[in-house]
Formats: sequence, structure tokens, C-alpha cells
Amino acid sequence: MPEMLAAYLLPHVISVMGAIGISSGTILATAVAISTGLAYLALGSAAYLIGQAFAPGVPKPEDGKFNLKQAVPPLVYVLGRTKKGGDYVFLEERSGTAHHVTVWAAHHIKGFTEHWLHDEKVALDEDGKVISPDHFVLGGDAKVRIQTRRGANASSAYQGIVDAFPDIWGPDHRGDGLATVYMRAKSVGQEDLMKVFPHMMPSHQAVGEGHDRLIDPRTGDPGYSENIAVFRYWHLTHPVGGKLSREDMYDPDWANAAEVCDETVLNRDGDPEPRYHGGFWFRANNDPVQVGRLMDQAAELVIYERPDGTVGVHPGTYVEPDVRLTAADIISISYDPNRRRASNVLAVRGRYVDPERGFNTTDAAIVGAPYPSEDERTKTVDNQVVQRHNHIQRLQTLAMIRANAPRVRVVAHFEAARQVPYRRFVKVHYPPRLDEAVIEIIDRPTLSLRNLTYEFAGIVLPGDIYPFDAETQEGEPPPIPVEVVGSDVPNPVGFDVVIQQEAIGGGSVAAYALASFSDLGDGFVYELEWEPTSGGSAQSARGRKGETQVRSGYLADGKEYRFRARTWSALTPSDWTDAIILTAVADPVPPYAPTGVGASGGTGQANFTWTAPNSANYRGARIYLGTTASFGDADLVATEYGAPNASDSATVPGLSAGTFYGWVVAINGSGVESGPVATGAITVS
Repeated sequence: MPEMLAAYLLPHVISVMGAIGISSGTILATAVAISTGLAYLALGSAAYLIGQAFAPGVPKPEDGKFNLKQAVPPLVYVLGRTKKGGDYVFLEERSGTAHHVTVWAAHHIKGFTEHWLHDEKVALDEDGKVISPDHFVLGGDAKVRIQTRRGANASSAYQGIVDAFPDIWGPDHRGDGLATVYMRAKSVGQEDLMKVFPHMMPSHQAVGEGHDRLIDPRTGDPGYSENIAVFRYWHLTHPVGGKLSREDMYDPDWANAAEVCDETVLNRDGDPEPRYHGGFWFRANNDPVQVGRLMDQAAELVIYERPDGTVGVHPGTYVEPDVRLTAADIISISYDPNRRRASNVLAVRGRYVDPERGFNTTDAAIVGAPYPSEDERTKTVDNQVVQRHNHIQRLQTLAMIRANAPRVRVVAHFEAARQVPYRRFVKVHYPPRLDEAVIEIIDRPTLSLRNLTYEFAGIVLPGDIYPFDAETQEGEPPPIPVEVVGSDVPNPVGFDVVIQQEAIGGGSVAAYALASFSDLGDGFVYELEWEPTSGGSAQSARGRKGETQVRSGYLADGKEYRFRARTWSALTPSDWTDAIILTAVADPVPPYAPTGVGASGGTGQANFTWTAPNSANYRGARIYLGTTASFGDADLVATEYGAPNASDSATVPGLSAGTFYGWVVAINGSGVESGPVATGAITVS
């Protein structure tokens, strides 16, 4: 057995046995290993454990919700399908656009399947522009664009960064071997910021199918897999794991384990699922013992060393024991029925990663019945590699059986027990308590050269513990929480505008607009915008929270304006309302009608005379001309300004020969008219 294998594998398996509390296999403890390698292994184990004591734990799924900003982050490895953020390698802004580049995985991946900005799943067009949800699109312009690289050995630089930052980023910045995401976010105006980016700067996460060059021990071919035995095989032969070579692995065992992981089981709905599939991610500086423990627990794997020094594995299935120990083979045996009221486990809780809940850690249905007090006497199976409820329920059921199973410790003769170190299950016939009992070994068998005996500990099982009737045993998974989707700011309701007047001193009066709204709540603010229909800049005014009226500034007297409104809440506006067209009127009181109105015809023209009314607000007269005696059919042909109580006249040229009818109307400064006064028929030659 290579020294590298000895330094890693033995302490690894010992830690698994003691820490996860589930079935464990055995490790070969030959006389040669004990007599010649014990001192080395002790030193190797101590050095390994001391070095790993300060290694960070395996990341939880929630740890990947945000992109990491760190000078030199540890490399990330993604196995199977999962959702996570990335590690920043570039974040700069230029010309109002923020450029983000994050590393999603430190290896080639199968591909990205979903993109998320904060907690919103987004849709991309063929150019990578975010087109849904539609609040990321303003005026037809997509404000966010996402591009990816899968981690090819010879990748290519993102042209958008090369173009924007030619001084610091060039074609050689390719990110070879790294699966990356490039996101561009364009800035928007302040009034649109919270509408386009309700969570401020977008934070990207992606659902992806990870490492696609995992060696399948059944075929020896690389590819993508969600098979946990394939994960573990890769981990043991990778520098971030066991640092072993493929020659150190016993492929027939691993091929069998992979087949077991691919077996089909039925969930509570009767749908088929693979027995032991999953996905997770970790960093290069995570403790490889913890990383391996997660995979071993998720797939019920037990790693052991074979007589030839290669690394084998017991899969997560029952194997009928071919080692049978009887009273003649056993020197001594201790039996613990494990029936203590204070320590027996009444229920097992489970926590797994649910893709339907955004790949967040989720509680599974409880197996058993917790005691109704503060001391519930429960244990928890918490495994982030597991991604199916049926899967975690099977692990919980196994944990329940093992937690309450009787314990035994057996000392047997060497010859009878020489195959025990290479078995997961053995059979013991030691009546009356152990009558053809199936024992699952949970500790490393110890060889005594002095006495030529093997000593091992185990639990007494009722037989095959792996069959699982999902219809009756799986339980009801917790309901998926109803997603609360934020609604847009509501448009104003009951929007109306009236023109009002206000004295501004010196006898002058100015017009303004007063907008009113139906009350939507005290948390909303209303904005009124106005602009002349003839052209000019738009102006706006906002009210205060809870106010249902907003007034404009002073308006030009007699000018026509377009008015519209919108609602504001938390720095976010609603859409604009339809426009209301009104004319500003500072003086709504019409002057008196003109007197002495008359008209005469001439060659191609008509001559009008009148006396202006004695009204202080009189500003002029409008002349209307038509071909019938109805004022409604007449057209405005001239406006003549003058003083009150003065005689005035006007000539309208360019008329064809015929009979016309005229009217004179007095107006004030706001263009408000008096009643029309007819001139009678006018004959034009």
C-alpha cells in the first residue's frame, strides 16, 4: 500500500466511523501493517489531523447565494447539479456600465441550465440579454447581459471587457480551465433605478451541471454524472481528496457501487428515482475528510482496504453474509440490548437540499414520533449532497434502525474471522440471544498477534434493512412555501385635474393646475407632470405621503397643457397615467359683449366696426365669419386687441364675392369670450 494512501485513507475511515454514526466497513490490519507501519501511520495520522483541524467546513447551499469578493479565493469544485454564485475575478465600471466576471467552477462543466439575479429566475435571448422579468428592460433596452464560458482548456476572453478596458484586459485574459460568468449591468436614471433594479446591483447565481470529466469506474470513460459513487471515486483520486492513483482503486468494487447508486427506486408518488444521486460543491481548502464523509453518508458507502492494498468500497445495499461465526469460533462476546429510556432515539429529523425550493436546505418529514417534551430524543441526518425527499427519508429510516439496534463486541479466533476485515455484514450464531443474527460492523477490527484473534464491534440488524416502501414510509414532505412576488407600484386611481386661479399681487391673477387622486394609502406619493402641447420642457411636482392633491407651478395664461401623473413608493415609480389636456385660464370671468357692432362689404373684403365694452378685464375682440346665419358654422378670422370702452374696427381681406355673416366677440386676457354679437348679412363683391 503506498505511503500516500496510508497517510490519508486510514485516518479518513477512522474519522468516518466515529463521526457519522452509521454503518462502517473495516480496514485490513495485517501483521505486516501493524509490525512495520504502525509508527508511521500514527505520525501520519497525527500530522494529517493537525493540518485539517483548521480547514473550513464544507459550504452549505446558502453559502453560495452571494458572489465572493476575496483576493485569492480557493478553487471551487462542483459535482452534479447545483445552484451557486461565483468568486469575483473582475469588477469595474466604465461609461455607466458595470462589468462583473465570476468563476463558477475551477474546471470544465457540462453547462449552465438557469440564471438567477437575486431571487428571480431570468430568461436570456440568443445574445445573452435578460429579457424576463421585464423590469430589467427599459424602453426596449435590456439593461443586463449574461455570457458564460464552460471552462475549456483553451478558452477565449470576453470581448465586451476587452473593448471596454483595453488598457487592463486583453485577449490573453481567457480564464483557461475555469467556468465563468460575465454580467454587464447598465446604469439607469435615478427615477428608474428601483424599478429596473429593485434589489440594487444584480447579484448573479446560476444552476449548472458541474464536472463533466468524472471517470466512471464501470467504463473508464470521463463524463458528467450525478452518481455519488462516481463522485467519491473521483474525490479519492484527485489532489483535493485522497491523492490516490487509479491503480490504487479496486475498480470492480467501485463499478458495483456505481450500479447500486443508479438503481431505480419509487418515491411516495410512485415516480422512479435513482437510488443514490445528488450534487454539491466545495472548495479546495475544505477538509477532505468532511467532504468524503458527506458522500459516504449520502450513498451509504463504506471504504476499506483490500488484501492486495487497493481501495475497495461496500455499496449502500445489503449483501448476504458469507462469514458465519458460531460458538466454536467465538472466544467472548458482549451484548448490549440498547434499551435505555434516556438514550433511545424516538425520531430522526432530516435536512437536504431541495431543487424545487431553489436548492436551499430543507427539512424533511420526521421519521418516528418525537417525545412531547423538551427532551425529544431525536437525531438529525443533515446532508447537503442529498437532493430528493425520498433519498433523505431512506437515510433517516436507516439511522433510526441503527440508533436503536442492539450492540455487540465479538472476540473470535483468527482463522474463523480472517475475512471479517473485508466484510460489511457478518452472521453470528450464538444462542440464545444471537440466533443466526446479522451483524453490521461499525468499528475497525483489531488483530491481536499475541492471541491470534480478531475483535470487532457491530450492531444487530433485523436482516436486510434497505427495502423501503415509499408509499407508507416516506411521509409527507413539507409544503413548498408560496412565493411572494412583489407587485408593481399601483398607478394613480381617480386622477383628475382642474385649472384654478390665485392672486399674486398688484391685482394680477395666475393660473395653476390642481390634481386630485383617490387614496391608495398613506405610504404613497403622487407626482404631477405638465408640459405645453405646443412644445417646451416638462415640469413636475410631488406631494407628500398621504396627500391626495398635488398642485403645479404657475401656468402661462391661455396656453394649452398636457397633464399626467404617477405614484411613487420606496423610490420606485408607477407607470404614467393617460394625459389630460387643459388650457390654463387665469381670468375665468368673461367681459361684457361689444356694442355698436356693424359690418360692410367691399371688393374682396369685409369691414367690421364695434365699441369695446366698459369692462376692466377687456383685452380685445375676435371676429368670426361664416356663410350661414349660424354662429356654430363660423370661423375665427381675426383678433383685434384694444382698450375698454373704445371704438375699434378691423378689415378681413381675401374674400370671394358672395354673402357672408359676421360676429364680434369680446375677450379677456385669458381668452375667455363674451357672448357673440351678430353683424347681419355682408355682401362682398
